[in-house]
Amino acid sequence: MLQSLASNSCVRLIQSHKSTWYFVSLVLGYILYLIFGAVVFSSVELPYEDLLRQELRAIKKQFLQENECLSEERLERFLKKALDASNYGVSILNNASANWNWDFTSALFFASTVLSTTGYGHTAPLSDGGKAFCIIYSMIGIPFTLLFLTAVVQRIMVFSTRRPVMYIHRRWGLSKPLVAIVHATLLATLAVSCFFLIPAAIFSALEENWNFLESFYFCFISLSTIGLGDYVPGEATNQRPVNQSVYLILGLIVMLVVLETFCELQQLKQLRKMFYLKKEKPQDRLAIMEHDHLSFTTVSNRATAYTEGKTPTFVSVPTLASPNDDPMIQ
Repeated sequence: MLQSLASNSCVRLIQSHKSTWYFVSLVLGYILYLIFGAVVFSSVELPYEDLLRQELRAIKKQFLQENECLSEERLERFLKKALDASNYGVSILNNASANWNWDFTSALFFASTVLSTTGYGHTAPLSDGGKAFCIIYSMIGIPFTLLFLTAVVQRIMVFSTRRPVMYIHRRWGLSKPLVAIVHATLLATLAVSCFFLIPAAIFSALEENWNFLESFYFCFISLSTIGLGDYVPGEATNQRPVNQSVYLILGLIVMLVVLETFCELQQLKQLRKMFYLKKEKPQDRLAIMEHDHLSFTTVSNRATAYTEGKTPTFVSVPTLASPNDDPMIQ
């Protein structure tokens, strides 16, 4: 009997706090996913890092042996200076001397990466004035970009998703959730083809040292606004940064349209509701307001009675002149 009561109470506790348990499981799942990613990246990339370190040590040792007039300290200072300049997008290589990072088209590409929060990191402001302006420009520009993208996506969604789904639903009488799923799948396939596969093929043809996987990797890193900066196009002389800026802005708009289309699916809405706090129902809110109003009215009436010198009587008790007047005693 006690066990059944305990089990019933546990079930009622879980049912009453279902969204909280779902949220806790979501947090734990996210932490486990982070740990899983760290383990995989470490196991895959650590051997390559160790191999690269060994190769660099061997090349440095061989270079010092072939150039005995150069000390290791002077070489270290030179390499540090070159690496610091490379972090700002300035290279000492002969084939990179003709490429400027702060002409108008390159600055336009940098501004687009800042406002879209992609931030490849291959180019950064050198001066203190440029860094200060970048802060102010980003504080104003990033919310402005979010407003711009939201307005554009809201208008595109009407013609790309809502009207086609409603037309097919009314014209052929198909189930609206089914039509929405098929439409979202087709839209995602079209977006991947036009903004991932085709651009990856173009980048792999234009960039000499990029294969198709590296080009596709660049497209995904860019349009997902991760922006690691390990692959940045534009090294070839026939490419202009303005084309990359247009690709970045259009790609972000299309990705947001696809994400918004999937977010409007009924199945995903139900999934999101599992982890959200339940909204207070209008009936419950009205009952609470009425209760508060009645309580406030009662308190106000009592306060008025006290201020007027009247003591509110809850039970009328007769005044007894003597104990013999009490009917109970009689």
